[in-house]
Amino acid sequence: MEAAAAGSQQPLGSSTTCGPRVSELTEAGNLAGVQHIILVLSGKGGVGKSTISTELALALRHAGKKCGRPASLQVGILDVDLCGPSIPRMLRAQGRAVHQCDGGWVPVYVDQEQSICLMSVGFLLENPDEAVVWRGPKKNALIKQFVSDVAWGQLDYLVVDTPPGTSDEHMATVDALRPYGPLGALVVTTPQAVSVGDVRRELTFCRKTGLRVLGVVENMSGFICPHCAALCPWTQSSLRA
Repeated sequence: MEAAAAGSQQPLGSSTTCGPRVSELTEAGNLAGVQHIILVLSGKGGVGKSTISTELALALRHAGKKCGRPASLQVGILDVDLCGPSIPRMLRAQGRAVHQCDGGWVPVYVDQEQSICLMSVGFLLENPDEAVVWRGPKKNALIKQFVSDVAWGQLDYLVVDTPPGTSDEHMATVDALRPYGPLGALVVTTPQAVSVGDVRRELTFCRKTGLRVLGVVENMSGFICPHCAALCPWTQSSLRA
């Protein structure tokens, strides 16, 4: 994917002037210009949350043109999986630097139209292979900073890629986003019984925290036969679906 030119931005630690659509929203909060917020959750790791988050963001971006809009929808991805940030790799944005403006951190744009922007702890690590060994309070503080100090500007959708489980990071994310009225949660699973059992706990988490469940995605439900191109389900549940 062709990356946007970063010549107008300055490295983290320096300051520049935000664009007009960003600076107007600073006083009201950096998420004031976001129309819809969708969290992507799962109870089990490795089910493809980051893949689903990326595909969802790309699909939403193109949805505007399908609806007759002259331009793509504006979509942001917030990666709060602090110990396993995958979003930069998914969108070929590894090694990009985070910059600052008067309104806070400027998210990383991945296309020339600046229709998709990202924020991830992966952009803040000096070494991409460096492990994030932080206790809960430090993780929670960074998540709150991502919500309050990133100059998202005007977005039609913000997709939030979360870590697996129902831990401190999830509570911090939901609490930080609650004032902005998240649209709901998309829950990802795979057909295996262990993953489905964990997703039931994730649904309980959504109920207890007041998050509306927008849907459940059964990822990796089959494979494409290399000989006949037929979709072959892994399990009987996938076949029924």
